Amino acid sequence: MYSPILRLMERRRERKLTITSPNEDVRNVEPPPQKNRRASLSVAYHRLLSFSSSPIKDLEQLKGWRLRLKQKKEYRDEKKRVNEELLSALRDPTVVVMADTLKIRGALKKWNRYYCVLKPGLLIVYKHKKADRGDWIGTVLLNHCELIERPSKKDGFCFKLYHPMDMSIWGNRGPLGQSFGSFTLNPLNTSFLICRAPSDQAGRCWMDALELSFKCTGLLKKTMNEVIDFLNLDVKDESSVMDSQRDESRMSRDSDGDDIRGTIVSETDAEKHFQEIDDVPDEDHEDGKMSETSDTIREAFTESAWIQSPKEVFGPDGSLTEEVGEENKSLIWTLLKQIRPGMDLSKVVLPTFILEPRSFLEKLADYYYHADLIAEAVAEPDPFERIVKITKFFLSGFYKKPKGLKKPYNPILGETFRCKWEHPDGSTTFYIAEQVSHHPPVSSLFITNRKAGFNISGTILAKSKYYGNSLSAILVGKLRLTLLNLGETYIVNLPYANCKGIMIGTMTMELGGEVNIECEKTGYKTTLDFKLKPMLGGAYNQIEGSIKYGSDRLASIEGAWDGVIRIKGPDGKKELWNPTPDVIKTRLPRYEINMDDQSEWESAKLWRHVTEAISNEDQYKATEEKTALENDQRARAKSGIPHETKFFKKLNGDEYSYIHADYRPWDKNNDIQQVENNYVVKTISRHSKSKAGPSDQLGSDNTSEASESDEEIVEPKIKKKVVVPTTSKPIQPPVPDERIKEMEHKFDLAIRRMEAANERQSARTINAIQSTLLFVFVVTSVVQSIFMFFMFRKSSA
Repeated sequence: MYSPILRLMERRRERKLTITSPNEDVRNVEPPPQKNRRASLSVAYHRLLSFSSSPIKDLEQLKGWRLRLKQKKEYRDEKKRVNEELLSALRDPTVVVMADTLKIRGALKKWNRYYCVLKPGLLIVYKHKKADRGDWIGTVLLNHCELIERPSKKDGFCFKLYHPMDMSIWGNRGPLGQSFGSFTLNPLNTSFLICRAPSDQAGRCWMDALELSFKCTGLLKKTMNEVIDFLNLDVKDESSVMDSQRDESRMSRDSDGDDIRGTIVSETDAEKHFQEIDDVPDEDHEDGKMSETSDTIREAFTESAWIQSPKEVFGPDGSLTEEVGEENKSLIWTLLKQIRPGMDLSKVVLPTFILEPRSFLEKLADYYYHADLIAEAVAEPDPFERIVKITKFFLSGFYKKPKGLKKPYNPILGETFRCKWEHPDGSTTFYIAEQVSHHPPVSSLFITNRKAGFNISGTILAKSKYYGNSLSAILVGKLRLTLLNLGETYIVNLPYANCKGIMIGTMTMELGGEVNIECEKTGYKTTLDFKLKPMLGGAYNQIEGSIKYGSDRLASIEGAWDGVIRIKGPDGKKELWNPTPDVIKTRLPRYEINMDDQSEWESAKLWRHVTEAISNEDQYKATEEKTALENDQRARAKSGIPHETKFFKKLNGDEYSYIHADYRPWDKNNDIQQVENNYVVKTISRHSKSKAGPSDQLGSDNTSEASESDEEIVEPKIKKKVVVPTTSKPIQPPVPDERIKEMEHKFDLAIRRMEAANERQSARTINAIQSTLLFVFVVTSVVQSIFMFFMFRKSSA
């Protein structure tokens, strides 16, 4: 301990001694100056202090090392525990975001059905729904994937999971530790996965579930990383004893019962993490302004100017018949000479005296005057009673008949129509329709009432066939009725209208054909047979049907579609539908847009001159105005400019969907009201999930008190649109947006390039497999030939 001091004193004595060498002169060594002597003493003093205190510092360093070893051990244990928790959560069969059967396209470009289980961060693919150990095919790691919607020529909804760097998206192990997946004749692609859901609604559900799984993956990774960072906070710090002591005290507090993970990722952090996908914000936000969801724009709303529709005119009861006047028989004979049996009448110009003064788009709205019956089905917990109420709603749209045997106008390409019905419960049903194609004539429609809990969409292709003494108006297409709160979609087709007695007898209109109302989720199906009156005996407007679950017949239906319809089920025979005068009085009041406020392409304004001429019984004027509209349509078709739809977009095949559709269930705590403006149906909400922008300033006075009381309902400012008379303008074709076209072209080009690269990779994989199989076949053939040669040689010897 004192050896450094002795050495220092020895050196000082040596400086004063005379250094003598046998071959040199004797000389004296002078001591250092006074200033240098003081510096050397200071150094010696500090060294003395440092050596005298070394045992204390060594003990503190030893404690710090022990603490760091303890932290490293706890870090490894906590990391192992977190990994085990994550793996157990992924293995747990109850931790499932979504599970259903999907069609997946393999490397051979063929579709196969697989059972897919979506977990946070993983998409597990099985051969069968039982999902045994041997049925596992592969596991997709979603943190490596991107998700896009993919157009498809087949039915259903397609989406694609792919790696942006064209690398593998598959994991190495199965959920039970499997190393090799089940063998399939159609192997799946390495860098992408193309899936197809059975319906558009199911596909949208898968897209939302995958987005949620992406968010769950991010939250799990964030939780694990923050736990690891917390435990590794002071492992790298080896310079401060005070930090080590603070860590020791903190670790001791944690060991007393505090949960480290609870201090790192709280419930508020988790809510903030999911804020981007939640429509309802957390309660900590006190903005109190209207939220901007998928179809909710935070702005002072300008609602369309609605007026109540004129009083409805009902046709006579019983069969719908009409005698052709003598002045019109010559026109019918002239028309019949131009057509032949089996011919499509969509391109034939019909005389105006057989026209009903309204458009076909408006006529399709006649089926929804009893839309409040759907709200009863939404509230029904029993799926059998639910499909009974859906069938009742469907049958409620046929008893209204036109006054006389008339045909509505064929809609002009680009023509639109809108209306709404007010329900007794305060909700509103909106109807949006557009003519999206002329040849063939295709009409798209969308009906929504989120507060009542339903949306209806459909694309209808109208065809007409002539059969000599009769003709039929066929409506090709299906309607999709979606119950938002239940996630059920009922697919419905429509009957055809048959008009007979054109040349001989009395002209009579009937409904015919088979109608199916089917829900894939519940498995229930209603079949209705609209019967035509036979030549001998029978009655008009008869209907028969049944309700089945699989192949089991649960109920039978019979009656007249314009009268009483009865159902015989497990509870006996009872009345399903009867349009009595009291029931007719319960038809919902319909509202439409004031004529002066309509655009030039809306039905009433587009056909106003033809309607006025028919009302004045001026057939020549009506024919002249109708011909002018049709000639304008033909000129637009010959111009070569493709038609751009306004409010519907084309999906797979010939289906169209409303671009502002909202399939979210109604949130009583957040959603206030659905309103419409210029064919855009939006939802006004109560809360905000982001800070107010410039468009939020309007209406902020009304919503600022929302954070003070949860019971207080905030009514936003809804401005009524001022009705201003407008002068009629000539009809001009819509001008295509070149910028949108360019973006669509670039997007299509990128998709084609991506698909071409994937196809090349698939082709290389297939070629490799084929080469391997060919090589095995050749080797087998050679070995077999050698074996046969030796066997033949042995037998001959």
